[in-house]
Amino acid sequence: MIVVVSDRPDRSQPLVDAVRAVAECRVVGTEETWDRIGPLRGVIADITLSRPEAKRCLRLLTSRSARARTPLICLTRGGGQSGFTEARNLGATLCLSALAEPRMVVGSLVREVWPDKSVADLVVTRETQRAGTLMTNLFASAQTGAVDMSNVEQGVAPVLDAIHEGGLSRWLDEVWAHDDVTFQHCLLVSGVVAAFAQSLGLSAADRQLMTRAALVHDVGKSRIPHAILNKPGRLDDDERAVMQTHAPIGHEILSASGGCDAVTLAVTRHHHEMLDGSGYPDKLCASEIGDPVRLLTICDIYAALIERRPYKAPMSNRDALSILSGMEAKLEGGLVQAFGRAVQAVP
Repeated sequence: MIVVVSDRPDRSQPLVDAVRAVAECRVVGTEETWDRIGPLRGVIADITLSRPEAKRCLRLLTSRSARARTPLICLTRGGGQSGFTEARNLGATLCLSALAEPRMVVGSLVREVWPDKSVADLVVTRETQRAGTLMTNLFASAQTGAVDMSNVEQGVAPVLDAIHEGGLSRWLDEVWAHDDVTFQHCLLVSGVVAAFAQSLGLSAADRQLMTRAALVHDVGKSRIPHAILNKPGRLDDDERAVMQTHAPIGHEILSASGGCDAVTLAVTRHHHEMLDGSGYPDKLCASEIGDPVRLLTICDIYAALIERRPYKAPMSNRDALSILSGMEAKLEGGLVQAFGRAVQAVP
């Protein structure tokens, strides 16, 4: 855990937000005695060091962490070299100007606490964990009841932030470590969709809309038997028929839950439809399939091909794109080509 010590929480909020992007963060005041706080990875002091209570707080921290050598970054205001000297005397391992950008402060924190990691590494790891927790809660509630779309909304920013900070390859590396096949797939699709939407230059609102739809597109699988969901190898005809019900079931769950936009509903029901009418559940074709569905379907197929499962090796990016290119009658060729350019950096 990272602790931010602040005598002006309102002033320190941008810094706290930046820290929370990479690690768990707790904010305390200068009255902190440090005897009720668990293990610390690092501390940032955004306080006026000349005040007696600030000095007392940092001396108590130094006394506590004398053996552990907890990194302490002090942000100083004015005073020139004397301010840095005072901070060093109070136990600071690094001194920075309080006017420094929060992202720069966090970068310095990461180098102090996690010297073998980058800010991007930590952001992707943390955001993947946040999105994974949301998916766990989403599927648990959907098994027997409704889905709270306001909770789903909280999962959109972690995906978009992770793709923006670390790119698709880092996201895939983190998600591949997720054990549950369905959760892994939903997180893979959401990251791929976010990267594709970004590559296409879609607006922020449209990127958010498509990522939200990707997160819930397979919610109907929450009511498919685990023996079918997690079966190694091919499904038989009866099992495949059951599996194919997940699309209309997901649509029903979201419709009954309320607060779901039309694009997400359409994507959830129709992401297995094909342009030649060979898909399911409604055998739609050509103009009956909207652009958001076409986009997500490509990402969904790609994610299924590159998934890592105990019983099969993931397909390479090159081979997966080759299969997509070969589905000319089923997928929109121009979108497939654009998608190839969007994921060309994936190994």
